[in-house]
Amino acid sequence: MAEVKVLIEGFTSADDPEGKTCPTITLIKDNNKNIICDPGILEDQQILINKLKENNLTIDDIDIVFITHSHIDHYRNIGMFPNALTLEYYGLWNKQTVHDWNEHFTEDIRIINTPGHSYDSLTLLVKTKKGIIAVCGDVFWKKDYPEEDMYALDKEELKKSRKLVLKEADWIVPGHANIYKSK
Repeated sequence: MAEVKVLIEGFTSADDPEGKTCPTITLIKDNNKNIICDPGILEDQQILINKLKENNLTIDDIDIVFITHSHIDHYRNIGMFPNALTLEYYGLWNKQTVHDWNEHFTEDIRIINTPGHSYDSLTLLVKTKKGIIAVCGDVFWKKDYPEEDMYALDKEELKKSRKLVLKEADWIVPGHANIYKSK
């Protein structure tokens, strides 16, 4: 089974007195593959390098960078991983070549479209010993975040995506906070 670990707990500008934001940056280990989800926007990339080192990894050990959606706070540091493939809405990229991704990405990872916050939002449903963990970006910003997402592109689609994620997942890794148990 796969493993999911929050490397850096995100936060939102709404909660930060200085107006700063950072997405939750997550590591998934599956079948000898290391996946970084939403490498984010950090004051210093060394913060992420140090977190990888704490997990006995370097940037060269990352095989895939997964982007939940195309808002810069979630993907700005993608260039830190020049040897990794990139998994995003339009496909699985290997440098300048893109291939379609399969919904069943691996035996323990499923990709689902979760539009609403943005049209290109994706969620990874990861089968772990703990249960199914949804790495969902801004489908949910954090636990108990107001139901109304003022940044949502399509509020009705977001409601459907949230319902789907809650139906499928035991745990949620939101876009800007720590993992929490699904309701």
